[in-house]
Amino acid sequence: MKIRSILAGTAVVGALAAGVAMSPAAANASTASAVTAQSNHFFGPYYSDYGRGEDRGHRSYFKGFWFKRNGYYYFDSFAFDRDHDHQYSYFWVRWHDGSGTHSSFYKTFNTFHYVHKFKGGHGFNDVDFRICEGSNRFDDCGSWHDVF
Repeated sequence: MKIRSILAGTAVVGALAAGVAMSPAAANASTASAVTAQSNHFFGPYYSDYGRGEDRGHRSYFKGFWFKRNGYYYFDSFAFDRDHDHQYSYFWVRWHDGSGTHSSFYKTFNTFHYVHKFKGGHGFNDVDFRICEGSNRFDDCGSWHDVF
């Protein structure tokens, strides 16, 4: 009977020790997944302006997220042309770094996927996006949106 009591006590102590040992690992795993989820900074949707009888449902828009990893800032976004009226949507990107302010634009009839990484440091400190829609890249432009 004494041996049974000792074995039962040992089993309980062993189970408790295993639970305590697993607890920090489980806590670290949940913390790691929370940090990963928090590292993406989402923005949008931001819309183009509209004219010529279009309603809000036909406006182009963009949305996305950015994150920082290993000294780089990564931007991942999508621009959508919703009305398919054979006018392009123009997705503008403007950024500032140590050598000044730069901009570029991309055009699409459907969806445009913008992925870019910027080197941290070297004066990099700003990224703005906007979207336009029309017969040229300056038609029905929405506001610039500071996403970083």
